[in-house]
Amino acid sequence: MAKHKPDPATLPYRPCVGIMLINGDGHIFVAKRTDTPDAWQMPQGGIDKGESPSQAALRELEEEIGTAKATILAESGQWLSYDLPPHLVGKVWGGRYRGQTQKWIACRFTGTDADINIATAHPEFDAWQWVPLDKLTDLIVPFKRATYEQVVAELGHHAIPA
Repeated sequence: MAKHKPDPATLPYRPCVGIMLINGDGHIFVAKRTDTPDAWQMPQGGIDKGESPSQAALRELEEEIGTAKATILAESGQWLSYDLPPHLVGKVWGGRYRGQTQKWIACRFTGTDADINIATAHPEFDAWQWVPLDKLTDLIVPFKRATYEQVVAELGHHAIPA
């Protein structure tokens, strides 16, 4: 018996936080996902029950890149959502969500590159780099690109040298 694929329109969005981590040169941290070739993204992850987006941002940085050495600069004014492409609906997050709705947090990185360690307990990334703001959206998978353009428009003015 074939497994029934859920109708994306009936599924909710996963509440999530995204982090625009900015170094002293004004460049943005991006990392390449282990599960998708050439898929770069900024750190992101779910918001736990009782957690604020800012708290989730610092926790996710620690979990995904091995450091929470960051100062929060700003939070997006609204939730930004994206839909998964059809071939991923029903496969990720246990098939419970159609995509993610995200609060984005701009943070100033207060550590050094040596503080970043993507070889975490549950690695999501196999490479990372700092990129200029104007190159950021070119690296992102197409289904997230519109969200990243909104993040850049709202929070990009923080991406200046310290």
